[in-house]
Amino acid sequence: MPHSHNLLSQIKQRLENLNKSERKVADVILQDPKAATRYSIAALARASDVSEPTVNRFCRNFATSGFPDFKIQLAQSLASGTPYVNQSVAPDDTAREYADKIMLSTMASIDHARKHLDPDAIATAVDYLIQAKQIVFLGSGGSAPVAQDAQHKFFRFNIPVSAYDDYLMQRMVAASAVTGDVFVVISYTGRTRELVEAARIARENGATVIAITAPDSHLARTCTTSIQISSPEDTDIYMPMASRIIHLTVIDILATGVTLKRGPDFQAHLKKIKASLRATRYPIEEDESSPR
Repeated sequence: MPHSHNLLSQIKQRLENLNKSERKVADVILQDPKAATRYSIAALARASDVSEPTVNRFCRNFATSGFPDFKIQLAQSLASGTPYVNQSVAPDDTAREYADKIMLSTMASIDHARKHLDPDAIATAVDYLIQAKQIVFLGSGGSAPVAQDAQHKFFRFNIPVSAYDDYLMQRMVAASAVTGDVFVVISYTGRTRELVEAARIARENGATVIAITAPDSHLARTCTTSIQISSPEDTDIYMPMASRIIHLTVIDILATGVTLKRGPDFQAHLKKIKASLRATRYPIEEDESSPR
């Protein structure tokens, strides 16, 4: 079996030989290995009551290049399913089996996120969005389509809105931010350096920055406020699936919140936008067998 799949057993075997500080890190990991795969290095250091350099030394003691590599190998040691595809499916699943598993795991992940979603964070984000002079959505990788979907939803609100997935454009737009702008930065892990940097630059220029991201992530700590999403999907190993659906759902929640805040007088504007699409669609065909 490859080295990465023995990581947990190696930690257990070497437990007695670790120094006092490293033993604290090992105890936290062994107590809940799955939770440890979702920690940031700062969170693991706090949970272990040690410094971040101590966590890094601990990781390198187990032949990993550092904390990110350690987390990947730890997750691989726990993983079931098919690495780099999905943790719920097996390599020999039939189409019926993997389709059913993906549907069920996605529903379970959405329900998990629903139970942990903070309504106060949603209300705070909606208040910022309703007052925005312009709204900018940033996302990359699997989060880029979520940012584009957000632009599609929010253009209806008579607020200038844009979405960017190119790192250089994100940085330049953040540098041109002013007070009154609202940036929404979307990242499941909250560890993408360029997005965290864009969020920091936008805040320094006076913008309000909302994160949709993992709890206690680098991005969450950088932004004005955050909607923290708890999901068991490990995108360091598996293809982003349920996490992307959850983020799309959060965008729908925010768009709904803004619509309700606008009040009933805003309905006429939304009706006009919807009516503009009628000419682009074929009429609904009547069932020829039904009575005329």
